[in-house]
Amino acid sequence: MSELASVSKPQRSRRTLLLAIIGLAIAAGGGAAGFYYANRAQGDGHAEDPRRPKLVARSVEAAAVANGDKDQIAVRRTGTVSVESDTTPVDSRKFEIAYYPIGDSFTANLADGSGFVQVGLSAATFYDSRVADSLTRQSVAIRSAILLVLSDQHAATLSTPEGKQGLQRHLTKAVNGVLREREGFGGIDDVHFTAFVMQ
Repeated sequence: MSELASVSKPQRSRRTLLLAIIGLAIAAGGGAAGFYYANRAQGDGHAEDPRRPKLVARSVEAAAVANGDKDQIAVRRTGTVSVESDTTPVDSRKFEIAYYPIGDSFTANLADGSGFVQVGLSAATFYDSRVADSLTRQSVAIRSAILLVLSDQHAATLSTPEGKQGLQRHLTKAVNGVLREREGFGGIDDVHFTAFVMQ
């Protein structure tokens, strides 16, 4: 008598049911894995955050703003290119840069007690107007961060071009730090001086 014949009918039913359940589990697992990887290939499966700034591609309208066309200056910049992180390098030949003033001038005593420094600042960004909105919302925290950086400077360092460039890098890092912490996205490419007085 064969082995299958020696197994009772209830045992065969259980084995068949068990094999069917295992088969369904494998099929379901494969389907779930396929769905996961298909969505992952299209991004990370999450919806894009509409508040996240986007890069602004070069265009005729952007060139008009950069050249100071009075009719275009008030137009809000709308980006079209999403990036994963604001630390992603930006190709300046493909994207348009905009400059936004950062508050009034900043005055701070120098760290070595030799005088003070007063600067006017403007932030440069390749991203859309959402970065300007973030600068406005976080203006108090940004002002505080800038004053802390300025008060840590020494007159001998700031009297050289290299020292001023180093200060620009420190200020850019400080502004982006505030924006990343409070807004989740920095987006400032550089901070430029619009005025610089040291006494």
